[in-house]
Amino acid sequence: MTDNQAKTSGRRFARTARRQRKTVPTPAYVKRRIPFYEYLDEEGLTALEDQAEWLMQEIGIEFRGDPEALRLWKEAGADIKDTRVRLPRGMARQLCKTIPGRFTQTARNPARSVEIGGDNQVFACVYGPPFVLDMEGGRRYGSIRDFEKLVKIAYSLPSIHHTGFVICEPCDIPVSKRHLDMLYLHMRYSDKPFLGAITEKSRAQDCVDMARILFGREFMENHCVILGNVNTNSPLMVDKVVTEAAQVYCGAGQGLIAAPFILSGAMGPVTTAAAIAQALAEAMAVGAFTQLVREGAPFILGNFLSSMSLKSGAPTFGMPEPVMSNFVIGQLARRLGVPLRCGGSLTASKLPDAQAAAESADSMFSTILAGAHFVLHSAGWLEGGLVTGYEKLVQDADRLAAYQILLGGMPMDENAMARSAYFEVEPSGHFLGSGHTLANYETAFFESSLSDNDSFEQWQERGAPDSRQRAFERWNALLDDYEAPPMDEAKNEELLEFVRKRKSELPDAWY
Repeated sequence: MTDNQAKTSGRRFARTARRQRKTVPTPAYVKRRIPFYEYLDEEGLTALEDQAEWLMQEIGIEFRGDPEALRLWKEAGADIKDTRVRLPRGMARQLCKTIPGRFTQTARNPARSVEIGGDNQVFACVYGPPFVLDMEGGRRYGSIRDFEKLVKIAYSLPSIHHTGFVICEPCDIPVSKRHLDMLYLHMRYSDKPFLGAITEKSRAQDCVDMARILFGREFMENHCVILGNVNTNSPLMVDKVVTEAAQVYCGAGQGLIAAPFILSGAMGPVTTAAAIAQALAEAMAVGAFTQLVREGAPFILGNFLSSMSLKSGAPTFGMPEPVMSNFVIGQLARRLGVPLRCGGSLTASKLPDAQAAAESADSMFSTILAGAHFVLHSAGWLEGGLVTGYEKLVQDADRLAAYQILLGGMPMDENAMARSAYFEVEPSGHFLGSGHTLANYETAFFESSLSDNDSFEQWQERGAPDSRQRAFERWNALLDDYEAPPMDEAKNEELLEFVRKRKSELPDAWY
């Protein structure tokens, strides 16, 4: 493709993006109107719940590094021996009853607030990769410049409802300080909901303090505006990163997401049923702990089960076993009455290619059918989570927009039945010019921002761009069109001053 062809094609996609923002409804989250997929019968679900209870009571779960966590468990009546916590059968489930089945995370733009739980589904960005990849710059360590660009792109994509937090690691900023820059960029360049840091207690506290500046201390007393996302240290260990994050976020009336990260055959048994039961036990124990910190605190039960290559030890994605786990954990979370988090467009592929498309589609489709309320890694994931792909981000977002139509269900009203059209069109005629078609042609079908449906000759005249090239043009056009959401200048200055002050107090640390 020549430079002129690329520019022409880029302008075309920019016009498409502008047109879509003007004509296509962009809800803040998905309101699901189709049934949940029920994979296991009652006998199977009961067996998994019994296994989880057995693990918590007989084997126990380690809570290491945080004496305050052990104190809270002891006061609640758990059996404590050293750092091993054993929960009597039914104790965790009883504590989880005070977890809200649905709650709202308020965005700084109230129109973008998301409701998590019930029949709602929220799509959030990839989280955590240290590397980024795009067609122009190749694979490289993420930088603060990459981070800012990715936040802006995610903000510009209507099918991404939540920008998450570590959309990539800005590796050119000290670890001890980067959480401040990351959260500020989420707050300044997007008005969608976001997560906060969890890697160290003071960093979590910094994020809560910044949220208080943005939303106001009094407002935060009664509203969830920020969540922390943690992983258990499978198998059967909860470290102080998790419990201290729970104390900071839940203690402030905010929320926590806890997802066991289990590679079956490594951090859990090789059999899928046992791995699911272990994940349920670990996540339930963390959910119960949040309620010891503050009864009624928002909590999302997470699930991240992956199969692995038993030859190389590498994780595999889009395989039937983790797809099964998504379906089943969805059923178990609904029985527990708590919101669910699952992974999204997951792949082991190094490029946004056919492997990435197939694995991501299978992972994401099972996630939406299972009824995950909060979907992390919905867009941008590559190389087993090591890489955030610029092109992959917009490719995935395009499919999320399609899934949103699917989840909305099929209209069955008078217009949908189209009876008037049959009076207008004779048998063996066609409907292309009918009044019903003309009235519905802008909204009748989903229109992809990236799929090429032109003739071969038209496609060839544009330089024969493949999917990756079209995605490259799309994200560049989004950045060209980007306009920052308005922000109160006094709050912006207060946030900048907080960041400056905290950075001056913290030594540079790169670990």
